[in-house]
Amino acid sequence: MPTLSEIRVYPVKSLDPELVESVRLTGSGAVESDRRYALFDADGDYVNGKSERRIHRVRSEFDFDAGELRLRERGSDEWARFDPDADRAALEAWFGDVLGYDVTVRRDDEQGYPDDTAAGGPTVVSTGTLDAVASWFDGESGRPAIDGAELRRRFRPNLVVDASAFWEDRLYADRDSTVPFSVGEVEFAGVNPCQRCVVPTRDPDTGESDDGFRERFVERRRATLPEWVDRDWYDHFYRLTVNTRVPDAPAALSVGDEVVCDREPSVDAV
Repeated sequence: MPTLSEIRVYPVKSLDPELVESVRLTGSGAVESDRRYALFDADGDYVNGKSERRIHRVRSEFDFDAGELRLRERGSDEWARFDPDADRAALEAWFGDVLGYDVTVRRDDEQGYPDDTAAGGPTVVSTGTLDAVASWFDGESGRPAIDGAELRRRFRPNLVVDASAFWEDRLYADRDSTVPFSVGEVEFAGVNPCQRCVVPTRDPDTGESDDGFRERFVERRRATLPEWVDRDWYDHFYRLTVNTRVPDAPAALSVGDEVVCDREPSVDAV
């Protein structure tokens, strides 16, 4: 039986995750505290990994008990510490110094700031998928190898399920349907395979472009896409992890919860 093996919460959009043993889902179905804070520029646009590669060079830690955000730049051992609400002006000034322009920090406790607001529940991937995709980048052809830990940082899932490769591809159907599944006692609706942006193609520590990453990913994703997957979503193959909704939120999840989907494929993954 597949089980929930990791819960990854990203308190600040585009910054580092915190691994937790349990989490509450808000009334909107979002993971509580996930992408609770986000950065915006003077035009009101996101300052995130898509738009600003320098954000990859910022390391973060969030202490939920203390409500403290710790930040440092790559190459520095000194952590700056902030209460992201009480110290908002100082926090914005710190980011402004790092990025070279003014930013504002906003907070949303209910929905957070997900990319897919129509499917704002946690994103899902399996351990087997992460291992399989890592094998596509095994250090051949002179490029650095990528392991499962780095893939987690590139693709930034919320829920990692201990299951076989591409197990999560059964959690969506065509564009007019959703797929029911459960994690523990929580009912989910699987919506779509997540369309990826530029972020996975960059080194997660430096923001430098990883030449050929997208092309290699698309080539192998097309070749290994399970035969039982509905191709309706695949106008392109740069998709990984599954976006969800949670109809019966608020609710709670814990590592070790069983994950059940009655939609069993007729054949195994390639």
